[in-house]
Amino acid sequence: MRGRVFSMCAVHLATLSSGRLRYLGSVPIRLVRAGLRDFGIVDAPIRYARSGDVNIAYQVTGEGELDLVVVSGFVSHLDNDWAHPDSAGFFERLGSFARLIRFDKRGTGLSDRNVGMPDLETRMDDVRAVMDAVGSKRAALFGYSEGGPMSVLFAATYPQRVTALVLFGTYAKRTGPDEDYPWSQTWEERLAYARETERDWAVNADLGRMAPGVDGSIARWWAARARASASPAAARDLLLMNSHIDVRPVLSSVQAPTLVLHRTDDLDARVEEGRYIADHIPRARFMELDGNVHIPWFNHEQYLDDVQEFLTGTRPAPLQARVLATVFFCDLVRSTERLREMGDAAWTALRNRYEGAVRHEIQRYQGEVIDAAGDGLFALFDGPARAIRCGIAIQAAVQEIGLEIRVGAHTGEVERPPGEAPRGIAVHSGARICAAADSGEILVSGTTHDLVVGSGISFAPRGEIELKGIGTRALFSVIT
Repeated sequence: MRGRVFSMCAVHLATLSSGRLRYLGSVPIRLVRAGLRDFGIVDAPIRYARSGDVNIAYQVTGEGELDLVVVSGFVSHLDNDWAHPDSAGFFERLGSFARLIRFDKRGTGLSDRNVGMPDLETRMDDVRAVMDAVGSKRAALFGYSEGGPMSVLFAATYPQRVTALVLFGTYAKRTGPDEDYPWSQTWEERLAYARETERDWAVNADLGRMAPGVDGSIARWWAARARASASPAAARDLLLMNSHIDVRPVLSSVQAPTLVLHRTDDLDARVEEGRYIADHIPRARFMELDGNVHIPWFNHEQYLDDVQEFLTGTRPAPLQARVLATVFFCDLVRSTERLREMGDAAWTALRNRYEGAVRHEIQRYQGEVIDAAGDGLFALFDGPARAIRCGIAIQAAVQEIGLEIRVGAHTGEVERPPGEAPRGIAVHSGARICAAADSGEILVSGTTHDLVVGSGISFAPRGEIELKGIGTRALFSVIT
């Protein structure tokens, strides 16, 4: 049922697309996620499959004739994996063309804890138990990182249950380099790595190796997800257990069509390991990707169209570069005077607090910061009500630190070619509306005002105002 409701909401909300183009089929992902919230539709329930004496947590989302089982790397958490837009967008994109089946491996996430660290054979039993619980006779497997070797073993052992195999950033062997597989670490190196991971689990959780150089919001989410998924000792034991993995002897037994994806500069598994796997699985296809991020959900736009085509035979049609979005401008008031009053050092510290508060609120309301040069900030939102509420929250936050801002917002079509900043008359209109706002005012266009009728946001008419280079427009001031 959830899959059908998901699809209908996507169609209904297709025009309110985000400036950041993540797609669910032909609909931007962040739009659909926002649409589900607006309609009060909750995520699919977490359920449990019995595997021997252990309860394995699983969740089914999306729709489609194809069943797709995600076999996660290292640790996962069925709830927390939806808590970051990149991770959520990855799973929603997979669910746009398949019935997506996810689970937390035993000892981690929402599955039973304190059950020991399982070997690959036991994990295969868990996958089979989840597939049986959801009535899946045959499925494609998407195994990433540590989930790759288990997916290989499952596909070789149960060829009648695997329609296709997708492997991302994975390896065939972990410990004991030899002439055939020189990329493995020594046992002493694995021990040191496991101890370091245990020591730093609370704050780093191996992020520097998994996704070097990511921003603070991702780092905070990653650390919270890791703590919820496993204890430090469990993370250590899991790493050591994985160190014994060696699936080289079974690669040639895989019968399912296989796609192997690997990033060139992956720090956890060398790209040569991906090539090795593709070379030893009959008729496997290898696809090398740019980048150094080991985990699959970041930058997933670079390859998921290829995954969809590989699994379904159909590639999604490209969308036009024009989208409807709410353009949001925020500008500091009296900044030069405050600089003279406070001096460079104090003003810089205050500016940093201001920018941090603004970025925090924009992220909280699912906006995207496009530019933050000088005293102004430019962001895009996929919903006008969220943009206005974000402006109200920013206004309150900056008042607490003794600053004043003006905000302008306009909803209209913007042109967003891939890899380029948004442009078009809507962007210029938003900037002019911000310039027309008084200190402490949130000023919006008539279009934005009309789109949020019934949202509970109150306005006062500001009349017809001449916007330089745009013309005369009816503007409305938000009552806070």
